[in-house]
Amino acid sequence: MAATEIVRQMGEGCRSLPLSAHVGFDSLPDQLVTKSVNHGFCFNILCVGETGLGKSTLMDTLFNTKFESEPNSHSQPGVQLKSSTYDLTESNVRLKLTVINSIGFGDQINKEDSYKPIVEFIDSQYEAYLQEELKIKRVFHNYHDSRIHACLYFIAPTGHSLKSLDLVTMKKLDSKVNIIPIIAKSDAISKSELTKFKIKITSELVSNGVQIYQFPTDDETVAEINGTMNAHLPFAVVGSTEEAKIGNKMMKVRQYPWGTIQVENESHCDFIKLREMLIRVNMEDLREQTHTHHYELYRRCKLEEMGFKDTDPDSKPFSLQETYEAKRNEFLGDLQKKEEEMRQMFVQRVKEKEAELKEAEKELHEKFDRLKKLHQEEKKKLEDKKKSLDDEVNEFKKRKTATELLQSQQAGGSQTLKREKERKNSGFL
Repeated sequence: MAATEIVRQMGEGCRSLPLSAHVGFDSLPDQLVTKSVNHGFCFNILCVGETGLGKSTLMDTLFNTKFESEPNSHSQPGVQLKSSTYDLTESNVRLKLTVINSIGFGDQINKEDSYKPIVEFIDSQYEAYLQEELKIKRVFHNYHDSRIHACLYFIAPTGHSLKSLDLVTMKKLDSKVNIIPIIAKSDAISKSELTKFKIKITSELVSNGVQIYQFPTDDETVAEINGTMNAHLPFAVVGSTEEAKIGNKMMKVRQYPWGTIQVENESHCDFIKLREMLIRVNMEDLREQTHTHHYELYRRCKLEEMGFKDTDPDSKPFSLQETYEAKRNEFLGDLQKKEEEMRQMFVQRVKEKEAELKEAEKELHEKFDRLKKLHQEEKKKLEDKKKSLDDEVNEFKKRKTATELLQSQQAGGSQTLKREKERKNSGFL
């Protein structure tokens, strides 16, 4: 074994010391590998693209499996995000894979706000991680990290240029997630058209300031291959779970009346390049970029909105305790101010209500007095009418009595005359 050097910080400088014998800290990488393998890994992929571009098929092809998924309805009024998590195992390495599909993207007549549900979903995952991070008792050892590590943006194989929807969406997402643009169903256009289409897409992305994920070239072991693959972006891919025998091997293909497209043939499409770059070579870098760049940007903006800073106006270190106390005092001051405003508002509302009630009471009294006066007037009219009717009744009774008396007198007189007449008649006889 070659002599190993130990570096120790000594003030501003450091010294390099040779070891006289083997110590054993060169096994640290092996320890990390063992711990990581035992714990397992997680990887989250967001698939964004219009309906019918083969997003689900490509996921099945990438991971060489058939993910169980129900057919999605595309009758929703807006874009919806559907998340599915699967446990995969390869050579004793466990991977918790989450695939998020954008359902209904590009189906609406008005596509102006199609990107908003996607941005909100990405931010919600960052917010959930931030809330877990700010807890007093954190449980990151078994916390399921749902942050998006890679966004596969599916571009329709038009052969002309990017759609406005694609440019706007990628521009809104480039600061929040690692975007890897891919040309879906690339067998729909010829090779010459595909080459021109790639150049056109790259030019439009640059001219519109869209930052896509670049495979890292700072690591010497992958610098060459990543540098080469960066020149092939966007990848032109074809996905298929159908297999056919080509020569002596079973291969994934798409069969047409005129021939067969071999998915894993690099002369036919870039599927192998995408799988190598996404999974075998740069998966850990995508996870790291998500944490150190995109999440840190979200975290910094969120904490700055909350009033936390690293330095005070004098460029001196800012104590978290001082920041907390300052924010607490500010919050209590705002709370007292709002409480006083609410109290004054309540008092004002009570006064206004009392004035309204007094006005209503006054109106009721006035209405009662008017009704009382009308009642008295009506009562007087009725009494006068009753008196008049009583007088008429009395007068009628008097007349009736007089009439009856006159009739009785007349009847008595006629009886007397009749008797006298009868007497006279009897005298003559």
